[in-house]
Order: sequence, then C-alpha cells, then structure tokens
Amino acid sequence: MMQEDGEQIGRFKVRGLMRELALVSKQPGSHAYKQATVELLDIPNILNREFDVPAPNQVWCGDITYIWAQGKWHYLAVVLDLYARRIVGWALSNKPDADLVIKALDMAYKQRGRPQGLLFHSDQGSQYGSRQFRQRLWRYRMRQSMSRRGNC
Repeated sequence: MMQEDGEQIGRFKVRGLMRELALVSKQPGSHAYKQATVELLDIPNILNREFDVPAPNQVWCGDITYIWAQGKWHYLAVVLDLYARRIVGWALSNKPDADLVIKALDMAYKQRGRPQGLLFHSDQGSQYGSRQFRQRLWRYRMRQSMSRRGNC
C-alpha cells in the first residue's frame, strides 16, 4: 500500500513498524520434504548436464514444485522438452506422490504423439525412483536418467 502511494520502504523498516504496532505476519510454515538417505545409483546420469538437444522429443526433464494456496500446499509436476524448453505435460495434486508425476508424463506422452526411445531426466526425488514411475517409463520405451545428489 505504501509503495502505491509512492513511498519507498524496506523490509527492516516494515519489521520495525510492525513490531511497534504489535502486528505479526501470517506466512505458511516451511515445507517438510525429507532428505533421502540413500542415493539411487542404479539409475545412471545419462544426460550428464548436456542440455543442448538437436531435436524435439529426444530428452524430457521432470520436476515438482510446491505452491501454497487456499491455506494448504499444492504440488505441480511438469515435463519439459529440453529442445524447445517448453512444458509438454503437467499435473497438479494435493499429494506429491508417484501418481502425480505419472499423470504429467502421461499427458506429455499423449500430447506429443507417443514418442519412443527418448531420455527422461529428473532429480532423485522418490516419485521418479518409484516402481510405478519406472514401470511407466518402461512401458513407453523411455530410458531414465537421474542427476547425482546435489546437482540439477
């Protein structure tokens, strides 16, 4: 509101004013993802940070992000075609489980004409290492690649 009136104000000033008025901001708590204790070494890092792809439907990447809305966490899984750098599949859910990433993969697979032989790359999230997801990749004739822990 103050910026709309042309006032310049920093976060420390806001904090001080809020303290004077006994106001407390209401923010969502931190998200409680568990840190994996085991690295999935049986899934190689085939992509190995080679992000330049010569044609579409050769390498897809997947990831999950979480969004705070309507008083709870929502999870968005996306599938990105690395050639075009465009989202080719997505799914939204209130649970970050294997079904979420499978729905995003299914959307991409159907919308892109059921391509085969492509590489699917992700981080080591439990959803991407799950049996259900790996079986879906096998059914679609896709190879799986995972970054080593701590890398994108």
